[in-house]
Amino acid sequence: MKSGSQHWNALLLGLNYLLAKKDSLFKLIAYTGPALIVSMAYMDPGNYGTDIQAGASLNYGLLWVVWLSSGMAMLLQYLSGKIGIATRLSLPEIISEKLRKKRKTYVILYWLATEVAVAATDLAEYLGTVIALNLLFGIPMIYSAIFGAVDVILILVLATQHRFRIIERLFALFVSIIGFGYLYEIFITKPNPSAILYHSFIPSLGSSHAILLTVGVIGATVMPHALFVHSWLTKNKTQSKTLLERRKLRKFHLIENVVLLIVAGMINSAIMIMAASAFHSYNPNIASISEAYRTLLPLFGSTVGIVFLVTLLSSGIASSVTGTLAGQAIMEGLLGKKVNIWFRRFVTRFVNVIPTTIAILLGLDPLNILVYSQVILSLMIPLPMIPLVILSADKTLMNEFVNRRITTVVAIVFVGIILVFNSYLLISIK
Repeated sequence: MKSGSQHWNALLLGLNYLLAKKDSLFKLIAYTGPALIVSMAYMDPGNYGTDIQAGASLNYGLLWVVWLSSGMAMLLQYLSGKIGIATRLSLPEIISEKLRKKRKTYVILYWLATEVAVAATDLAEYLGTVIALNLLFGIPMIYSAIFGAVDVILILVLATQHRFRIIERLFALFVSIIGFGYLYEIFITKPNPSAILYHSFIPSLGSSHAILLTVGVIGATVMPHALFVHSWLTKNKTQSKTLLERRKLRKFHLIENVVLLIVAGMINSAIMIMAASAFHSYNPNIASISEAYRTLLPLFGSTVGIVFLVTLLSSGIASSVTGTLAGQAIMEGLLGKKVNIWFRRFVTRFVNVIPTTIAILLGLDPLNILVYSQVILSLMIPLPMIPLVILSADKTLMNEFVNRRITTVVAIVFVGIILVFNSYLLISIK
């Protein structure tokens, strides 16, 4: 039998274990933020555009693409965040340093190419906000375009160092709104569970349209700007941290990345599942988000339509913040200069407001603009993706944080899959 002192020692050990676990949980919660902000890449308005068209026209047929692209994004985002923790530098800063050793002109050319990806990203986010304002409050599209551009004010007020935690909390709110919104919509639209299970694991590509949407879904999920900004976000978390502390942060980064991006992937799949169950049988040729909203109303009632628009508006605003932070991180990292965030945001908005307003005045379809912007993103993925895999496998750069061999192999396979889809699309375009 145990003596009283033995029982007491066992109790103390148990309490110490629980306190250590509790302390680790608090530290994990305190760290949480980078993957939360990056998770908007899975559920931004670009995902709405591609998922709605894919679900409406192809039913559940491309659901496997959502899971595949979510898995690829999860690994690549993990590598990006790990680079920030290991080096205390962002991916753009490291790329800039490597390119400058060869020729400074390469840095400018690379930066201009990344700006195309950022512009395509912000175009989707901006359009999502504009469409949601138009449908939710009845504001004419041309005025919605103006109001949608003014979200910069809220972002700039909050995007300061001492208020950054507020942005992270707002993201938790936005993700919750989108997540619960789609949980409700799936409950109402009653999708087919067996079809969901089948198409989640059995790949199928039956047409060139399916190829286009596949590349669009990948581009809407494995987003170039998100791969850049994740390293910047984790870098900011690790400044002045010791090696021991950074080891712990890498573990927190892995947990946060897996948990939150699984949730984001489920929301991404829910968008397509809802579109398939709500639209495929009734209106498979959905040509716009406005049409999707108006199709929902007579079938499932006004509440479903309002929830759909509220989630779209939350998506547009939150993903716009991610795009702003990414643009700032890319410009500062590559050019090596501090960028006035007001100037950065206005430049990005100007690039998209003018052509988008012209498109609206000409009556062009916003949904198609969304889809093609995501295809552009997919074609731009190699810009951060290839350096990311190479650098994270560099022992000299990463030291003990270097990739395991299996991690690098899987990452290379994912890179190959994305390049094959992009190449096939380019070849098939006539």
